[in-house]
Amino acid sequence: MVVGGQNEFALHLKDHNEDVNAGSVLDAYFKEERKGWRGYVEWEATPEKKEKAAEILAQYDFAKPPEFQLAPLPTTNPVIEGLRFKQYHAALGNDLRDVPKRSWEIVQEEKSKDMLHLLQFPYNGESPKTRLADTPITPNEDHFVRNHGGIPECAEEDYFLDIDGLVNEPKRLTLADLKDESRFPRQSAVVTIQCSGTRRLEQMVLYPGDGDELINAPWSEGAIGTARWTGVSLKKVLKYCGGIKEGAKHIEFQGMETYFKKGQAFNYAVSVPWRKVKANEVILAWEMNGKPLPRIHGHPLRTVVFGYIGARSCKWLYKINAIREPSSGPVQKKEYLYYGSQIGKHNAAYSNGHSIQDMPVSSAILSPADKKVIVHDGKIHVKGWAYSGGGHWPVRVEVSMDGGSVWYEVPPNRMSQKYFNAWRTWSVDVPVDAEGWLELVARCWDDAMNTQPTFVRSAWNWDTHVTSSCHRISVYSINTSRPATRARLAELQDARIELEPLTQPLPIDLEDDTDYVREMAVRGGRDPDE
Repeated sequence: MVVGGQNEFALHLKDHNEDVNAGSVLDAYFKEERKGWRGYVEWEATPEKKEKAAEILAQYDFAKPPEFQLAPLPTTNPVIEGLRFKQYHAALGNDLRDVPKRSWEIVQEEKSKDMLHLLQFPYNGESPKTRLADTPITPNEDHFVRNHGGIPECAEEDYFLDIDGLVNEPKRLTLADLKDESRFPRQSAVVTIQCSGTRRLEQMVLYPGDGDELINAPWSEGAIGTARWTGVSLKKVLKYCGGIKEGAKHIEFQGMETYFKKGQAFNYAVSVPWRKVKANEVILAWEMNGKPLPRIHGHPLRTVVFGYIGARSCKWLYKINAIREPSSGPVQKKEYLYYGSQIGKHNAAYSNGHSIQDMPVSSAILSPADKKVIVHDGKIHVKGWAYSGGGHWPVRVEVSMDGGSVWYEVPPNRMSQKYFNAWRTWSVDVPVDAEGWLELVARCWDDAMNTQPTFVRSAWNWDTHVTSSCHRISVYSINTSRPATRARLAELQDARIELEPLTQPLPIDLEDDTDYVREMAVRGGRDPDE
């Protein structure tokens, strides 16, 4: 499939019978605005452009959101295409028309070949679960990606950052200015970034909710990653700007990408409370794991907000505003809201949802995989991750093999190093005697003795955010310490018969007549004698 080609974006005009190729007459209107800033259009400071974009978008019938909750999730990779978001970009013409194609090329250049591409555009991709917990620091190419728009590109020499709003001395700083250690001391920290949609699939399969493929992408356990981020403290930068004025309580971040919401175009905009910045818990980062920030992760500059939902760590940062109230951008005001269990399509409002900031304590089992057949000799090896936001850290991880009645603690020496703002990876060998289907459960306790809700129903909310319940998977246990099991496996090996798929019937008799007669005598036959 050619992603982003003009023929793919044939759009249907309302009240017309013919399809049209969008973008042919709009090239001059939504053109690139700054030298070297590819894929960037300024929306927030140009209300006339927003109005024009809304007028254009209203002319078309775009693709409908795909159904992926009440219908089976596609087994393709990418799982979901994001056609309507490609069409939105195409309808506005010029540089935006080509953003989907270029963004997918960057995905292929910078990410691992075995990433799970949940949404092709805007790109949302999960880390490969087979190795996510192998190292405490996630390699750049494996780190999950959660984008709301296309991937802008800007060379370092062309880049600058505007700092405005309620600051005493508004400034424009280049990346070279920010890297000048005579002005700003470097700050480096190991920080976990987690999408609030992590493990959303567990809610969706039992209790579906809102089905926007971008906002409610079907994430599983891989929407989390940990890196060493290097840059400067935002607190130091704002001090360099003379500090903030009285009444400024929030700091807003704006990203270069174009984001579409209900027929309107925006730049990405979110905010954090000033108290978060004041605590030196927001970095303006240009380095990830000792390397220049990859384009897909926000090059040339991004924010990294410690312990908060990943959505606040704004990529492709181009403007910072000190403001009185939280950002009015849709990502801050209208999304990432945690609703009560009786709120849904019938009564949800922007005001009756809690804005997600600190991430709660959570954990996940990465190995074994759900529905895995495990042949073992009395112990099963389990590994995963555990995390708690808001400056908390995991102190204990426990695993149960019987659905949550008996728990086994992960030994301290099988957990990775503690950080104030990062996960801990872990592994444990759990004793298992039982055979057949077992329910494996993991839970985490943090330093404040917070732990996870027992069942996913307790965590359900209309937007299916923050699946913080105990992680549960099912595995099929085959215990070779049992003589009958050991004998059956040897028989299958001699006959070169595969054990899996588990559901395929065996091509051999389960028992010969001699064994059958002997066993029935031991069992006293099928029926009673009287």
